[in-house]
Amino acid sequence: MAGEDGSGGRGLRVDAERNRERILAAARAVFAEQGLDAATNEVARRAGVGIATLFRRFPSRDDLVDAVFREKMTSYVTAVDAALADPDPWRGFTGFIEAICRMQADDRGFAEVLTLTFPSAKGLEADRRKAGAKLGALIARAKATGHLRADFTHQDVPLILMANAGVVAATRDTAPDAWRRLVGYLLQSFSANAAQALPAPPTRSQVYRSLERLNRRS
Repeated sequence: MAGEDGSGGRGLRVDAERNRERILAAARAVFAEQGLDAATNEVARRAGVGIATLFRRFPSRDDLVDAVFREKMTSYVTAVDAALADPDPWRGFTGFIEAICRMQADDRGFAEVLTLTFPSAKGLEADRRKAGAKLGALIARAKATGHLRADFTHQDVPLILMANAGVVAATRDTAPDAWRRLVGYLLQSFSANAAQALPAPPTRSQVYRSLERLNRRS
């Protein structure tokens, strides 16, 4: 049967794309409010589609997360680029930490995305790896100025994000700016002037396995 546009196939494609956009809009709202463990049934309900329609468009939760947060993960990469472009490496580094922690505070779902891994969400993980590669250069630049403590490592950034995600989740409804105080304390502790000996950091593989475990638990 032909659609109103005279082409049944094209009409079906328009309907499918409309459903996809409704699902994504609903998922953005639900994940921002409730985090990534929100029920897919709630996403489908808000989108006004059946759960079967949701799963036809997004067969797994990773597929949905990838589509919902790809743009924000791209913004994460852009934040690294902006920090690298700052002529003051220390200001670029501290500004980056503040920016990504603010991204977490603004969206509960994205706060969790930054502390989890999604192996089947290829686009999301590609952007994460891209940001990670550039982060090494950002850290090296800040150290070269003598402002960033020499023992700060790449692995410390996921630890910052995990800590901030916990504060954001706990204080969102009662003290929504509490994360700023945490980040302020952390940035002061990163200064070479405040540096004292610390326990050894986890390895990169240990951090990655921790992120995977958090994802399985969620």
